[in-house]
Amino acid sequence: MAGKLQRLSQALRTGIAVAMLTVATYAAAQGLRGDHPDTYVVQRGDTLWDISGRFLEKPWLWPEIWQANPQIANPHLIYPGDVISLAYLNRVGVTPGPRTEAAPINAIPLSEVEPFLKDLRVVDAFDHMPYVVGLEDDRMRASRGQVVYVRGLADAVAGTRYAVLRPTVRYTHLLRAGMCCDTFDKDEFDATGRRSVDFGKFWANVVMPDKGQEVLGHELMRVTAGTVTRGEVGGIQASTLLLDEEGREVRIGDRVVPVDAQAYDLQFFPHPPKVQTDYGKARVLAVTDMLTSGGPRDVIALSVGAREGVDNGTVFSIWREGSNVVDRVEKGLDREEDTVFFENKVRLPDEFAGHVMVFRTFDRMSYGLVMDSIKPTRVGYHLKHPDAPY
Repeated sequence: MAGKLQRLSQALRTGIAVAMLTVATYAAAQGLRGDHPDTYVVQRGDTLWDISGRFLEKPWLWPEIWQANPQIANPHLIYPGDVISLAYLNRVGVTPGPRTEAAPINAIPLSEVEPFLKDLRVVDAFDHMPYVVGLEDDRMRASRGQVVYVRGLADAVAGTRYAVLRPTVRYTHLLRAGMCCDTFDKDEFDATGRRSVDFGKFWANVVMPDKGQEVLGHELMRVTAGTVTRGEVGGIQASTLLLDEEGREVRIGDRVVPVDAQAYDLQFFPHPPKVQTDYGKARVLAVTDMLTSGGPRDVIALSVGAREGVDNGTVFSIWREGSNVVDRVEKGLDREEDTVFFENKVRLPDEFAGHVMVFRTFDRMSYGLVMDSIKPTRVGYHLKHPDAPY
């Protein structure tokens, strides 16, 4: 009896394994492009996104499909020289080849996002940080080899290294926006780290007490670094910091923090969002280099972060919000836009622009790299699930 049960158990396990393999084969067949080659040898400079886009209809699903291959110890890690086979029952198979490099290929070129991994950070506040209060010879700017004077390092020890950071942008979210202004906003800082008032959008910055404004984060840019040579001694009210690293010029108002090894991912594995956000919550906050629009391989700031379930590798589709227009057939060709109430206008569909993958996540916002696009990505565009049909 025990032998029969053992054989039955083995048969069941075999049946389940075959069923799972069949499902995996079906899933792969559904995801493969019809014009794929039989084999492909991974080349130096390839990215997982580009290879997946060449073979699969949805590049962000490649881990789910490639994990069906039992011969791969880790389907996430693929190296130059590996051979990708797609000939057997439309299944994707990877065979280790004559690997020429020790490092696996990434989803994106690391060099394109490295400055945002190393030189930028987002914090909740920075007013408490020590700051540069003066420069050598009362200069306007200071660079490597010169000293700056820092207030707020009363206990600084000679030989301690500090990074110099500059506040650049403050991102906010209007919790109960009316018709007057956008839900999301950003303000730039002046040389002292105070918000500069843009009178062109003055009323958009006026927040009534019953609405409230949430700060998504303050972006700080690394300027350079230096070493403390003297603390606050002998009645001196500022510590001396010798700049010893190539970087940008330091100015009064820059903040100072201890040099620390910021933890960030070096490998990114594309995947759909784990949590569905409400329409309008996930938006494009900014485009790199202070531009208002960008394209493939441009970095953009997003209005969602870890608290919304976003992590590194999350892929969103990017959409231009559909316009609200006057039905001129119904209202007449000469009808002016401002003479028709908003609720009486026709809402047009959102328009697809491209895909973005998150590579650096903070609590309430994140940075992403535009992976592909059919039109420019602009500030204010919506972010949706990559499979969203509209």
